[in-house]
Amino acid sequence: MPLKRMMIMSIKFIKTTNLSREEWLQLRTKGIGGSDVSSILGHNQWRSPFQVWAEKTGRIEPGGSDNEFIHWGNIMEPIIANEFQNQTGKKVFRPNKEFIHRDYDFLRANIDRDIEKEPGFLEIKTATEYKSSEWVDDEVPAPYLFQVQHYMNVLERPYVYFAYLIGGHHFEYKRIDRDDELINAFTPKLVDWWQTYVVADKQPPVDGTQSTTDTLKQLYGDDTGETVALPGSFNSLLEKRQTLKNYSKELSSETAEIDNKIRQFIGNNSEATNDYYTITYRTSKKGNRTLRIKENN
Repeated sequence: MPLKRMMIMSIKFIKTTNLSREEWLQLRTKGIGGSDVSSILGHNQWRSPFQVWAEKTGRIEPGGSDNEFIHWGNIMEPIIANEFQNQTGKKVFRPNKEFIHRDYDFLRANIDRDIEKEPGFLEIKTATEYKSSEWVDDEVPAPYLFQVQHYMNVLERPYVYFAYLIGGHHFEYKRIDRDDELINAFTPKLVDWWQTYVVADKQPPVDGTQSTTDTLKQLYGDDTGETVALPGSFNSLLEKRQTLKNYSKELSSETAEIDNKIRQFIGNNSEATNDYYTITYRTSKKGNRTLRIKENN
C-alpha cells in the first residue's frame, strides 16, 4: 500500500453517521473546524472571534445552522456532488467522520465528500450571482480558502476540488493545492487562540462587528437592576466615542448634501455618467427611487 494512502488511513476520526442534532452541536464545541478558521483569524465579516469563543465555551448555541441560505445549500449538495461525478468521472462518497489532527486533538475537519482512489477530496458550495466575481480563475473566497487549507492540514492531504453552483444555474469546479506556507502561518495562531481563550475560559477582545454585538446581547440579555462603578479607564473611550459620533453626524450631513445635489442634477432622468463614474437613479417596483454610485474601472 502506498505510503500516502497509509498516512490518510491513520488519521484519527469520530464517526458522525447517527449523531442527533444535539450531539452534533456538542461535538462542534470540542474543537476548531474549517468554518471557524477564517472567523478566528479575522477574515470573516459575518462571524467574529468573540462569537466563536462564546459558541465553543457553550455560552451560546452555534449560529447559522438554520438560516435559509444554508438550508438550500444542504438541499443542493448531493445534486452538485452528482454533477461533479458526471463531469469528471471521479467517484465521491460521504465519509461521515470528523477527522482529528495528529498532534492537536482540537483541530477538526468535516469534509463534504471523499474521492475514491485518490488523496484529494471535494468541497461543495453554492453562491449567489453577485458573489460570482470571488470565484474567477484560481480564486476562491478567503473563508473557503482557509477552510480547505485547514482540512488539508488535519487530513494530511495534497489537494481539494471545489464544486460550486453560482446563481442556481452556473456550475463549475476547480482544484486547489495544499499551501504549506499558509498552513504553517495560521495553524500556530489557531493553537494559541484555543489555548488562550477556550481552554483558559478567557474572553477574547471584542470588536465592533455586528456578530460581536449580537453575541454580547445574547450573553447579557437581562439586567439585574444593580449599579456598578465605572473605571476611570473608560473616560478616554467615552470621549472618543462622543467625538466619533459628532464626526459621524457631520459626515452624514455632508454625504446627504452631495446626494441631494446629484438628485437635483439628474432630475427625472434615470442615469448620469462620465469617464469616472456611473450614477443610476431608477424607480423600483415599489415606487421608490434609489441612488446608486459606481466607479468605472
